[in-house]
Amino acid sequence: MKARAFSYVRPTTVEDALGAYAGSGDDASYIAGGQSLVPALAMRLQAPSLLVDISHIETMKGIALEGDRLRIGALTRHFEALSHPLIRKHAPLLSEAAPYVAHPAIRNKGTLGGSVALADPASEFPAMMLALGAEMEIAGPGGTRRVAADDFFLDLYQTALEPGELLVSLHIPVVKSNQRWAFDELARRRGDYAIVGAGVILSFDGTNVSDARIVFISVGATPIRAKNVETALAGQVLDTGAIQRAQAALENDLDPPDDKHMTATMRMHLARVLLGRLLHRVMEAA
Repeated sequence: MKARAFSYVRPTTVEDALGAYAGSGDDASYIAGGQSLVPALAMRLQAPSLLVDISHIETMKGIALEGDRLRIGALTRHFEALSHPLIRKHAPLLSEAAPYVAHPAIRNKGTLGGSVALADPASEFPAMMLALGAEMEIAGPGGTRRVAADDFFLDLYQTALEPGELLVSLHIPVVKSNQRWAFDELARRRGDYAIVGAGVILSFDGTNVSDARIVFISVGATPIRAKNVETALAGQVLDTGAIQRAQAALENDLDPPDDKHMTATMRMHLARVLLGRLLHRVMEAA
């Protein structure tokens, strides 16, 4: 199939992009990297009358340290999450997840903002925004607002973005000296969608875990925080016993569906294995 005929504009400001979208009668799509949108257009899963190319909006680019937060422009390419020194230093969990995202050709073109806005439950970057406690800066006709990652991912491919709104940047708390982190995923081949994946970031008060954020991918309609696991770890010394209790608590956090590729029982088993692997990695680092 081929995409239907559409009009095309390339604004250079957020305001002009919002205006172009509004002028279409909400029959428009924003495009930057296009790694998800272009295939959808070709299969006519989406058929807007207007494409608004936001890739030349300078204010949506760049990575900067702003106080205790790292601001990442939504147009930041996937490969920059792997290689940019500010991300590697201040949001290393994001850098650890980046090599697992698809393949180099896609990472060279795809944008972080596009990945987060699409909110594919098997995608690494949306889940890491949740694990890192990021805030999404959203521009719309009424101005800008920020939405915490915990409130951003609503359902399958559904986010807090309203029609016509634009995700302009991501604000991530910088990693602290008392924090340790790890990411891994299980897939049939490198670059394939994960069967199950997870990112963990733990804060320590001396030898005890004071706080934890643990997020899984490919186990539901959205990235999922394992809040019962987080509670089970809080106040504990991270040792083999604590890890086993955390793995047991995971049963109350995840309810993965059956699909044609894998049973829910097997996916749940792999999630427990992966959680144990990541927590042992953090234990060794701590």
